[in-house]
Amino acid sequence: MFADFLKRLTAPDPDPLPDDDARLALTALLVRIARADGSYLDSEVARIDRVSAHRYGLSPAEAAALRGKAEALESEAPDTVRFTRAIKDAVAFEDRASVIEALWELALADGERDEEEDALIRMVANFLGINDRDSALARQRVAARST
Repeated sequence: MFADFLKRLTAPDPDPLPDDDARLALTALLVRIARADGSYLDSEVARIDRVSAHRYGLSPAEAAALRGKAEALESEAPDTVRFTRAIKDAVAFEDRASVIEALWELALADGERDEEEDALIRMVANFLGINDRDSALARQRVAARST
């Protein structure tokens, strides 16, 4: 289903993604983070929908449809390293930087920090060109909003 999309995304010199494709790729990263700890909770699904709705100005139904496509893409996507590097090459820095906060929002949705999620976010941030300090600041902002 997403073979052409993934082929374009992982091409040696990808063109920048159109907005709709960038949304899909970044939402698939949210799904990958949510699935990192081996469970995919209803609270994480709801959080992905809320993040997508807020970030992209979508209705609840549109956010759920985007998440559904992202779940399918995430299942077909290559390993996280290649997938994330491909996104970095195809998505503007501003979009990559703001997604780290969304990743932390998702990882902290269940009220706990999980080692697998932490490790995956750290790796994803690095591959997206976001340093550890900026990732930690994003996590702190998200934690402060949650309390």
